[in-house]
Amino acid sequence: MHIPVTIIGAGLGGLTLARVLHVHGIPVTVYEAESSPTVRAQGGLLDIHDYNGQLALKAAGLMDEFHAIVMEGRQAMRVLDPDGTVLLDKADDGTGGRPEVQRGELRQILLDSLPAGTVRWGHKVSSTRALGEGRHEVTFADGGTVVTRLLVGADGAWSRVRPLLSGAVPEYAGTSSVETYLFDADTRHPAAAKAVGGGMLIAPSPGKEIFAHRESADTLHAYVMLARPQDWFDAIDFTDPAAATARIAAEFDGWAPELTALITDGDTAPVWRPQYALPTGHRWDRVPGVTLLGDAAHLAPPNGEGANLAMLDGAELGEALAAHPDDVEAALTDYEQAMFPRSAEVATFEGGQVLGIDSEYNTAQGLINMITEKDQ
Repeated sequence: MHIPVTIIGAGLGGLTLARVLHVHGIPVTVYEAESSPTVRAQGGLLDIHDYNGQLALKAAGLMDEFHAIVMEGRQAMRVLDPDGTVLLDKADDGTGGRPEVQRGELRQILLDSLPAGTVRWGHKVSSTRALGEGRHEVTFADGGTVVTRLLVGADGAWSRVRPLLSGAVPEYAGTSSVETYLFDADTRHPAAAKAVGGGMLIAPSPGKEIFAHRESADTLHAYVMLARPQDWFDAIDFTDPAAATARIAAEFDGWAPELTALITDGDTAPVWRPQYALPTGHRWDRVPGVTLLGDAAHLAPPNGEGANLAMLDGAELGEALAAHPDDVEAALTDYEQAMFPRSAEVATFEGGQVLGIDSEYNTAQGLINMITEKDQ
């Protein structure tokens, strides 16, 4: 007899869990703060890895749907020096294990795979509390409540479920990204488009980096990374796009114009994304009837693994619950014992790193070596 599962958060991890539970005939409800699946943009490209994210999609029975949204050629990669010298130009030959998809399309596949009504939109959690014997009460911002015997926090960095298990709170990781978009890149921004190439561009330098993806519809999506204190960014008026752009661009003075164009020629206002992290190796003692997955459990600075780990968390938790229909605690124990060391190994943040890359790789040659090693 399966206990109904209550999931907080309709991100990729929570939806993967819901889908795997549905495949196994386990009743599940997902509560999501956003009012609809289209209320905001869902981010850019994600590379879904064959050793974690794709395993989750296989468990969810969605590999055909996944292959249908893969963006061909986007595994191509270029590494440039700040002066524009090309250090690595790696074509997408179809043999890589990290195909790229649009995050929003991947999320929609998961949503479409669930029965109508599984996701309850517009349910922002205001608090959670333990009722004893593995039962928990979730209170929503509108005053409504739900009581559950199996609660899963898939609600991200600022999880309202995490306090039931841990007193850990995210701290600023020492780095931030500033996002820009360049539209109709090949015709309107040809130099930047050529620099990025057909897939991803990385231009690394100690304490600062520029990353860019070629997304659909001839769009370049850039992430300008800076290792600066949070108050440094607080002093920038991001409500004044021109002034904010100029301030960020000044940190890249002397860089090749085709690279700085990714900052100065943006077709949207620059968006500041401060990065936060939970302590590496974050874990908790087993508490009956509740667990966490994804960023709620192991938030780390961007390192290319976050979405993949969240999906694998969801799939493995779903499989564990299916394997122990009469013993929820055994299922949660099995899941957490595998999840804790896996997330600790991947989370490489130790301060002073950029985009989660170890300090030894904060040089262009080190980054090239890392990329080469991962593909062998």
